[in-house]
Amino acid sequence: MKLSRGLLSLTACTSVYAAGPVPPQHFSSSQELESSTRFEIPTRYESAVLGRRILALTPLGVLSTVFPSASKDEESSNENRPAGLGGVPVGLMDYVADCEDSGDPTILAINIATSFKNVAAGSNISLALQWTPPHPPEKRIKSITSFLLSFLGKKEESERQDPVPYSAANLPRFSLIGYLEKVPTTPFLSGCFVKAHPDAKYWLPGNRIHESEFVRLVVQQIYWIGGFGDRAYIGWLDPADWKNITREDWENVKLPGEKKGWKEWSIAAEDWKDL
Repeated sequence: MKLSRGLLSLTACTSVYAAGPVPPQHFSSSQELESSTRFEIPTRYESAVLGRRILALTPLGVLSTVFPSASKDEESSNENRPAGLGGVPVGLMDYVADCEDSGDPTILAINIATSFKNVAAGSNISLALQWTPPHPPEKRIKSITSFLLSFLGKKEESERQDPVPYSAANLPRFSLIGYLEKVPTTPFLSGCFVKAHPDAKYWLPGNRIHESEFVRLVVQQIYWIGGFGDRAYIGWLDPADWKNITREDWENVKLPGEKKGWKEWSIAAEDWKDL
């Protein structure tokens, strides 16, 4: 599918609006937009392409599982795990890599780790990923306090008022829902994973520290939040689209903040016409 010109710019959650930045309107993508709003909301397919780029560029995610019931968890006593956690969800950071063309993330499973013990005991699993731009926006909507501090020349204090230098709520994030499937260890797979995580070479399969194995998260469903609902798609993506997107597809799009000088709330036509 041919991508729209707008998608080839920064349309993950900030779209073309010739009049300049517009504060977000808080409603879901399924609701009609006000007539005064002129955003090009990415389609489900375009959002899936953006998601595949996020997967390729994002090395960390949060694995969510649930604790097994006490009757199924024979090792809980060895962990001094509190009683009553059966069925309680837990989310933990883990390393991921995009080593397959299918969009199924590669994970180095340390079998003693909680997430993988829960899966072995029968838990479902999901992987949450979010886009973190490498560069802050050119300009920000700041609080009155931050503005006054800057006006008074107290730069250091004003920067401390802005611990997250971009609107995280206006950036895309998503959850991949599926199941884990063991993957044979190969030189390519090990090399791909270590390229994303150099320190992981110490706990590749066969290491002397912990028993480990490569697994893939076989993606069955994708829930996507592209940003604010008046300028980004929010909802379920088509798993078939996710699987069929090619490397060329996701390499031909850009996410907000990949380059310096991006605008946080919208992209004026002059900023993307030559991309």
